[in-house]
Amino acid sequence: MIFEHFPTSDNRFSDEKVHKTKRHRKMPGIDFLKTSKFRRLVGSLVFLIAIYFFTGGWVAPDVQGSHLLIIAAVIGGYMAMNIGANDVANNVGPAVGAGAMTMLSAIIIAGFFEAGGALIAGGDVVSTIKKGIIDPALIKDSATFVWAMMAALLAAAIWLNVATLVGAPVSTTHSIVGGVLGAGVAAGGWSIVNWMTMGKIAASWVISPVLGAVIAASVLYLIKNKIVYRRDKLAAAKKIVPLLLSAMALAFSTYLILKGLKKLWKFDFLSASLIGLIIAVMVFFIIKPLIARMADKLPNDRASVNRLFAIPLVFAAALLSFAHGANDVANAVGPLAAINDAFSSGEIVKKAAIPLWVMVIGAAGIALGLALYGPKLIRTVGSEITELDMIRAFCVAMAAAITVIIASQLGLPVSSTHIAVGGVFGVGFLREFLDANHLMAVAKIRKQLSDDAHDDVDGFLERYEQADLDERGEMLAELKKAQKSDAAIFDKAESKRLSKAHKKELVKRSLVYKIAAAWVITVPAAAAMSAMFYFTIRGIMLP
Repeated sequence: MIFEHFPTSDNRFSDEKVHKTKRHRKMPGIDFLKTSKFRRLVGSLVFLIAIYFFTGGWVAPDVQGSHLLIIAAVIGGYMAMNIGANDVANNVGPAVGAGAMTMLSAIIIAGFFEAGGALIAGGDVVSTIKKGIIDPALIKDSATFVWAMMAALLAAAIWLNVATLVGAPVSTTHSIVGGVLGAGVAAGGWSIVNWMTMGKIAASWVISPVLGAVIAASVLYLIKNKIVYRRDKLAAAKKIVPLLLSAMALAFSTYLILKGLKKLWKFDFLSASLIGLIIAVMVFFIIKPLIARMADKLPNDRASVNRLFAIPLVFAAALLSFAHGANDVANAVGPLAAINDAFSSGEIVKKAAIPLWVMVIGAAGIALGLALYGPKLIRTVGSEITELDMIRAFCVAMAAAITVIIASQLGLPVSSTHIAVGGVFGVGFLREFLDANHLMAVAKIRKQLSDDAHDDVDGFLERYEQADLDERGEMLAELKKAQKSDAAIFDKAESKRLSKAHKKELVKRSLVYKIAAAWVITVPAAAAMSAMFYFTIRGIMLP
């Protein structure tokens, strides 16, 4: 009885504590049962089981091949959850990372508007073959078509699941394209593929992120030049911010009309732009006095300018989510609607009607996937790639809307995921460039003034820090003109050395490489899995 030598008040060695420890050791799985991972898994399984019983009890009994329709519905629900977990993060991630929204409010707002977009503006008809990458007429019968669509849906869902687990935001559109490509080739041979369309999709791997990065970086540079680098930041903000928010209203209105509401009303680009312009003018006259009143109560610093973009970011996240739900829900329910139509009509068609129950599965799955698994990718997009404040997040949201509008008018296939993440990359790399240039200029000033035995080095630098961008250029020009030997201070070798010494990596390179690799392999990985699943399903179904 060695414990008798210790005080009874010492709880570390009490009989009760030892008893609890022994009991705990007998149940090693108890910690797992309490984890959030387990709760998320249970929530997912309950949703999929509910789809199974709902489809089997109310939808499938009157359908020939009901067991395949039930399985397809479950796979469609699984696909929808993975879209919510991975793709929706791009809409709200920047706003969460910037602090304009909490994680909980972002999930609630995005889930509500994603589901609303799907149910209100998702449309009554969906293309059965995403982007027309294969010709369904070359598939010999409806049974083969059903097996191919099931394989495509399952492969795309699994690939999205894998990407979410490793923290890589990938394109859902490209995932389903890869799935359809692989299953189509397996079912109908290489001639079934529209290789011209596939070439355009491959080109979008570069087009989407580059356009997003360039536009986001351009908007950020404009804000820095016209507001942040000005001596009186709030006076500049009163003039420029209403114009920026009006431009945002124009871009988002046009985007929503062209992409989010296109299945309710058809508008050409000119009509959508005119409606967007009217909305933008209204927003300008409403927002201008509000911004002025807010600015009058704030100190004259960058943080105050940052706060002016908080509410617009919430609206941007909501509108992007609505448009995404309306436009991309077909990625989840398109193949399922095609399978349902094939069973109902016995024919293979390029466009299929979307029953309400199919749309509900897609909308509910996206919202649930976002709530259960979305936070991981929201954090990746919002804070792990680079640090975002509200100004930078605003630039990413603007890039998302503007890029889609430009690309749609040029007939370029783009990915909303690639655009948003490319926008985050763009603002991060611009920060690196501007910071390096600024530190190099400060180093040159300090070196020159020290060499000239200048008495007020710190005073000059203080005036330089407070000066406008134009004034800084004038100060540097005067300094360069006044120095006796330009080559000694400003030669190329010295500039290169200083630039390298002061370069900071404000974008996490490991994430850049991981995300880029995931983008490149999405289509081939989904295609390979889909072909494998097709042959597996075909082997099981054939007598």
